[in-house]
Amino acid sequence: MEEKKRNEAYNNYVKAKIPKTHAWPSLFNSFLVGGIICVLGQGINDLIMLWFPNLAEQTAWGYTLVALVFIASFLTGIGVYDKIGKFAGGGSIVPITGFSNSITSPAIEFKHEGVIYGICVKMFTIAGPVIVVGIVSSIVVGLIYLFI
Repeated sequence: MEEKKRNEAYNNYVKAKIPKTHAWPSLFNSFLVGGIICVLGQGINDLIMLWFPNLAEQTAWGYTLVALVFIASFLTGIGVYDKIGKFAGGGSIVPITGFSNSITSPAIEFKHEGVIYGICVKMFTIAGPVIVVGIVSSIVVGLIYLFI
C-alpha cells in the first residue's frame, strides 16, 4: 500500500515538472522547418545540376547531402542549430541535418578533453547506436535479399 502511495506521489511530481507543450503550434513549427530544410536541399541539388549538367543525379544528391551536413555542422558550431531545434523539434531532428547536429554537438562539448578522448570518442555517443543499427539492419536486409 505504501509503495502505491509513493508511486502516485512520484507520478504527480513528474506531471507537475514536465513542461507543457502545445501540440498544434509544435506540429506547425516542425512541419515548417522540416519543409524549409527539404526545400533548401532541393535548391542546393538544383544548383549543382545547373552548374554541372553532365553530373549524374545520384552524385549530385551525394554532394547535396554533404552540403546539408556541412551547413548543419556550421550552424551547430555557432550555436544557431540548437535554437532552430528548440523551435522546430522533430522538424530539425528527422532530416540528415539532425544527424549532423547529433555528431557535432558532443564533439564541440567535449573538445576540451583532447582530440582522441574528447572529440573522436564522444562524437558518436548519440549517433553511434544509430549508425550501428543502420549497418546491422542493412546487412540483415541484404542477407534476406541474397537468400530469397
